[in-house]
Amino acid sequence: MIRFDFQSAAVMVMATASSLSVAFWLTHTDASRREARAETVLAVPAAAHAPAAKPGTAQVMRAADGHYWAEARIDGRAVRVLVDTGASVVALTREDALRLGLKLTPADFTRTVNTASGPARAAAVTLSSVSIASAEVHDVQALVVEAGLEQSLLGMSYLGRLSAFEATPTALTLRP
Repeated sequence: MIRFDFQSAAVMVMATASSLSVAFWLTHTDASRREARAETVLAVPAAAHAPAAKPGTAQVMRAADGHYWAEARIDGRAVRVLVDTGASVVALTREDALRLGLKLTPADFTRTVNTASGPARAAAVTLSSVSIASAEVHDVQALVVEAGLEQSLLGMSYLGRLSAFEATPTALTLRP
């Protein structure tokens, strides 16, 4: 005769479920570490990924943190930016503006903007050129935020002047 004990069965089910969840967590955590360690290609000509792409088209690969980070060329100098479709203009940190050679005085900071850190003063500037790979736009309106902006943002004053941009789960495609 076979004896079935419901309490033992419940303990066995709980142990199995616990083991499976730990195995899933370990697998997922290991994959996240590999993604974080992998070198992220920030912006590459789309032709390297899609042979039929229009010349000048660029792709920004989605980073492990879920954001689209790119190395922009602003007035000929490299600046790491976060692509932000919610930002109405290109917004530069004070540090990036100084590296670009923008000479601003306290009197230039006449605007008030809202940052994640709260309200901040900003100065309006016009950038001669902004490009991601070969997707270049000239005479781009921007703001230099005096304090409270953690990273420079690539906003709609650049993105809106492209013929199109498209986000997918893996990349953002920019078409001049």
